Amino acid sequence: MASRYACRVSEISTLAAAPIRRIAHLDMDAFYASVELLRYPQLKGLPVVIGGAKRRVDEALLAAQGERALRFIPVTEFPLLKDYVGRGVITTASYAARQFGVGSAMGMMKAAKLCPQAIVLPVDFEEVRRYSRLFKSTITEIAPLMEDRGIDEVYIDFTDVPGGQREGGRVLARLIQKAIFEATALTCSIGVAPNKLLAKMASEFNKPQGISIVYEADLESKIWPLRCRKINGIGPKADANLIALNIQTIGELAAADPALLIRHFGKSTGAWLHEAAWGRDERHIVTESEPVSMSRETTFERDLDAVRDRAALGKIFTELCRKVSADLQRKGYVAKTIGIKLRYEDFKIATRDLTADSYTADGATIRQLAGQCLKRVALQKKLRLLGVRASTLLTVEQAQAIENDPKDASKRPAKQSGRAQAATLSIASNSQEDPAQATDQLF
Repeated sequence: MASRYACRVSEISTLAAAPIRRIAHLDMDAFYASVELLRYPQLKGLPVVIGGAKRRVDEALLAAQGERALRFIPVTEFPLLKDYVGRGVITTASYAARQFGVGSAMGMMKAAKLCPQAIVLPVDFEEVRRYSRLFKSTITEIAPLMEDRGIDEVYIDFTDVPGGQREGGRVLARLIQKAIFEATALTCSIGVAPNKLLAKMASEFNKPQGISIVYEADLESKIWPLRCRKINGIGPKADANLIALNIQTIGELAAADPALLIRHFGKSTGAWLHEAAWGRDERHIVTESEPVSMSRETTFERDLDAVRDRAALGKIFTELCRKVSADLQRKGYVAKTIGIKLRYEDFKIATRDLTADSYTADGATIRQLAGQCLKRVALQKKLRLLGVRASTLLTVEQAQAIENDPKDASKRPAKQSGRAQAATLSIASNSQEDPAQATDQLF
């Protein structure tokens, strides 16, 4: 009896000593804008929006005097949002611009009415990706269990990291913020909570450069008063449906009858809404994940005609194929399915794809397959968007293993739908052929 009691006491002590699960969501503050402000410190504190094309004055100064010359461009030389003409959308905005109601994904013409004095800067994707890699590598040196969620945000498992339990994770969060700032001169906001769902919401509480801690006991006071849209996964349509049911806050969603939610949203979504409102989320940190696809697309400043604007469209189409090729090769992947996306002047969308017999990351081959897809769509209406997509992805090593041992079915991916292309494609060709000449041109 005494032995059994001693074992039970030991078990209870072990459970009591087990660390509490602490998950952090880290979001870089106005990331695209902040990267540009490092280049143009003279704009700090001013309303700035990121979007539009590169400016010739920047390119001329870079060519003549280098990167350091950019900080000497007078503020009066920068283009203003009030003078913008086109259909571009804002990638992000500085916090000074956000005070006027300007935000990401907003049309630039609409934003110009809210903040006409805002300065417009283009997106430098190469520079943004460089800073993205830098801040993420800084994090993993401190807390190795990190889930990459995009260019400017990650989830981090604080649970077993030194400092991850102190003050609910605040001590470790401060250390990471400091390390990122020292490495990049950029700031971030961090939310720490029992799971991803709550951490994502918490990271928005004290932006910019904030740290927010949420415990399970904080659900009623910190989470339930928020609008349902604050739950990651509830979009405009679902939110409108909830409002129609007189459910506007997360607390009201938590109090709703699960049967009502299932009846209106379906079994799976209805059950998830109920769980999310109660702050329940068992998802683990995923440190490695394979991409499903890679794509590039662009929205035109004006609608383009397939005949009258054939040369311009052809150049854009070829450049998109080159960029998809470069993305694949940079990340070590090859693709078997190539597709296109068109958005017409009436906002209707057309997509087509083509699945080849072999894998490729070659720009000319991608251009050839994309060109074949293009022959299967109507081009009578003007176009406002054009995109190219590569899917059915494998790493170069996986594709080479299949090519070297074609009988080994266990190495083959699941069969994808699509129209077969008869030509045999190279896995990782370094062809010098111009992608624009890879197939008969429609434009």
